[in-house]
Amino acid sequence: MATLVRRPGPGGRRVWQARIRKKGHPPLTRTFDRKASAEAWARQVEAEMERGTFVSRAESESTTLAEVLRRYAAEVTPAKRSAENERGRIDMILRDPIASLSLAALDGSAVAAFRDRRMEVNAPKSVRNDLVLLRHVLQVADREWRLHLPRGNPVDAVRKPQVPRGRDRRLLPGEETRLLAACRAYGGPIESLVVLALETAMRRGELAAMRWEHLDGKVLSVPETKTGEPRRVPLSTRAREVLAGLPRRLDGWVWGIRADSITQAFDRAVKRGRADYEAACSGATECRDRGEKPGAPVQPDPRMLRDLRFHDLRHEATSRLFEKGLNPMEVAAITGHKTLQMLKRYTHLRAEDLVERLG
Repeated sequence: MATLVRRPGPGGRRVWQARIRKKGHPPLTRTFDRKASAEAWARQVEAEMERGTFVSRAESESTTLAEVLRRYAAEVTPAKRSAENERGRIDMILRDPIASLSLAALDGSAVAAFRDRRMEVNAPKSVRNDLVLLRHVLQVADREWRLHLPRGNPVDAVRKPQVPRGRDRRLLPGEETRLLAACRAYGGPIESLVVLALETAMRRGELAAMRWEHLDGKVLSVPETKTGEPRRVPLSTRAREVLAGLPRRLDGWVWGIRADSITQAFDRAVKRGRADYEAACSGATECRDRGEKPGAPVQPDPRMLRDLRFHDLRHEATSRLFEKGLNPMEVAAITGHKTLQMLKRYTHLRAEDLVERLG
């Protein structure tokens, strides 16, 4: 039976202290402002002890989420390929008020409030990734570090943001020609990178990590991938011609640039290409029939070289592989997708290109 003692508390106010002593368990003491709260806690703990399900909450009550996040960043994050990105996400959570809560105080409402604060400044997919990370951090703390979560994993009780449908942007007719011209005008290796991305469906990071030693005749080895499984990518004639025209670097790298530099160069080239396209349209006119005077200026296509990202080239390349007649297993061997469901996200076939195959 628990013992309740009324004693002086902080600021001179009176508090209730509940003490539990039971054979086979360490003595427990906890202080409450109200007697009813002390009695409820004592009844719950004693019932769990009787059933043999009691787990001490002392450590989870004295450990904050911030402490767990820092330990996770030091012990778990370094082993991941996306360690740098994850550290940035952990730093963000550490700056949020949720980090100051103890594990025992962490519940669904606290996680929901964190989600809502993040939704004010971030996209749903990013917030969903925050919750995935937070869930795994708490899972490791509970299962491996024995920091008991009295309410279970609170992230499981929270509604996740609805992620919008994946992008299905494909190149428009004539857009590849204009894109490559813009990349050529920008200079550097970005034109060759775009061609290779369209021919191989390789990810930006995989392209940036290419070394000449990975090239084996008509096949390129990709030792490190997003899925963690190496693969060998067959090279088309066009891809081999691009690589054959590149200078050999002394350090062994094919490009010698970071992945984020590829994105920056691509975005600038696309912006320049759009400006050149609009200028060309403003200087051209639509000719009338029967030899009449030129008509109104040509209206630029609002979609041309707009909302185009480097990763869209992987989507385009994957779709082209299907249009060439390759089956899903063959395409997956080239692109590195592990499941058909993942592969379908990047596949958007043009009905016009399939007409001839239907007969």
